Amino acid sequence: MENTDREYKIGFIGLGYAGFPMACLFSKKYKVKGFDLSQRRVKELQKKIDHCGDVADEDIRKMFENGAVITNNLADLKDCNVYIVAVPTPVDKNFKPDITYISNASSEVGSILKKGDIVVFESTVYPGATEEICVPVMEEVSGLKFNKDFFVGYSPERINPGDREHTPQNMVKVTSGSTPEASAIINEIYSNVLGDDLTYPVSSIKVAEACKVVENTQRDVNIAFINEISKVLNEFGIDTNEVIDAMNTKWNALGFRPGLVGGHCIGVDPYYLIEKAKDKNVDTKLISTARKVNNTMAEYVVDKVVNELHKRLGPDLKNARVLILGFTFKENCPDLRNTKVYDVYKDLKKITQHVQIYDPMVDNELARGLYNINVNTKLRHITKHKYDAVVLCVSHDNFRDLNLKDLLTEKGFVYDIKGFFPHSMEKFVDIERI
Repeated sequence: MENTDREYKIGFIGLGYAGFPMACLFSKKYKVKGFDLSQRRVKELQKKIDHCGDVADEDIRKMFENGAVITNNLADLKDCNVYIVAVPTPVDKNFKPDITYISNASSEVGSILKKGDIVVFESTVYPGATEEICVPVMEEVSGLKFNKDFFVGYSPERINPGDREHTPQNMVKVTSGSTPEASAIINEIYSNVLGDDLTYPVSSIKVAEACKVVENTQRDVNIAFINEISKVLNEFGIDTNEVIDAMNTKWNALGFRPGLVGGHCIGVDPYYLIEKAKDKNVDTKLISTARKVNNTMAEYVVDKVVNELHKRLGPDLKNARVLILGFTFKENCPDLRNTKVYDVYKDLKKITQHVQIYDPMVDNELARGLYNINVNTKLRHITKHKYDAVVLCVSHDNFRDLNLKDLLTEKGFVYDIKGFFPHSMEKFVDIERI
């Protein structure tokens, strides 16, 4: 493979939480075209609107000024010579990896692939998936030969929705390629955008794939440890977050907090490693147990809330009113993917039909489409009633301004999963903590 100082035109396949911020960033240095199957998403971006909220309006405007094209028509990307694929890699209802999206994306790229083109995957997969799944599909559809006619790389996406500190502009990107020459070109392409000090080339695609799935799995295991610790400390009547604050005074403390573990990364990626390990006859006891601990936290939260309601209201809870604060999978972002707050909602609805959700960051139309429920996005929608329990599931900053006292009945209480509300508030309202 020769690098003859060719002009690179970058085509992005998938313009969601990971793909669009990178496309916007790349448009500062390269000619960029972006493709997404969702007509709604494409129309939104063409209007220079990003509901994900991770790209500033000014950056979107400049992206189009630089000649970027956003389209539903895959043929519009035919003149690109580098393709970056950032599509979902979820799990199914049985927690098995669902490779449908990435397989389909490989087919789409294969249909427009030309000799000399490079395809870089950013979607989270198990080690080996790029070369075992994606490459054969592209070869079959394109009729081209891997590492002769086209080349492949992997650079794990590290977008953190809602994070204003760790952004695409300042994150380190791991890069890799299917040949040493391809690896060097791919790293150069990313370096031109990020700077030489923000790329980290590794020896193989498998190493880069493993990097992504392992970095999220280690977070899952650490959060599971803290979630289990919180259950123990609760039985002692000890505030978990106060213990963590004290522990964090030690230089090597990790600072993880208890809570619900959802989203498209931590709550999903470990299953890709677990399933691939099974193929190799490796028993991932610790990783699998951590997943079980985190997957049962919603049930634990509901048990705590219901037990407290029984203490205060008696055995009959059919008329109890409960308000859930937050529905996104994490604080200060609108991302609803794999939110475990939905599990809390479902289980509470088995106890009482009077369960409301308030989250001003949510697109209610999207919530109805994904979960078939109504999320209150305006404060006035929830102040019509008082509640026997207010359950803080997501620590959005704008919840700090809530007047909790006005939301509670005489026997009402707040159950604070995240340790979000300060202890000083306990003078005014009854707060239970995880």
